[in-house]
Amino acid sequence: MGDPAKVRKHAERVRELVASAVRTQIKDPRLGMITITDARITNDLREATVFYTVLGDAESQAGTAAALESAKGMLRGVVGRALGLRHSPSLAFVSDDVQEHVKHIDDLLAEAKQRDAQVQELAAGAEYAGEAQPYRVDSDDEDEDADGDEEEPALRAAAQR
Repeated sequence: MGDPAKVRKHAERVRELVASAVRTQIKDPRLGMITITDARITNDLREATVFYTVLGDAESQAGTAAALESAKGMLRGVVGRALGLRHSPSLAFVSDDVQEHVKHIDDLLAEAKQRDAQVQELAAGAEYAGEAQPYRVDSDDEDEDADGDEEEPALRAAAQR
């Protein structure tokens, strides 16, 4: 098991190295507008997963995936030399579909807002099913009997027992 801080540092370094190498060293025409968003590395520093996004349609995303797959060996060499580890980590590239997640969340929020508006419309014309105050309220009027005279304090004390 590796030190978590060391693993995070190496993962960040892998992200930076891959982003720099993709920008400067890969000359593949299939490579589209790519952004390296994240990198994660296992605790034993043997395998790294690099997340990326591509601006464009499905064809440009497929072309970029193929270009990254063909450049995987060169990128692994760049990462291995720069990190100075005994074993350079193997790289796996995963398309990060952030835009699709954002669109899905926006759709869910719009639906929730619409339902809230419907509930507000229904609540605007709503009335209580029963009385406005359905619970009995204790008041001083209970202490008086039907004639309006207050009961004797001794009788009240006996009734409470």
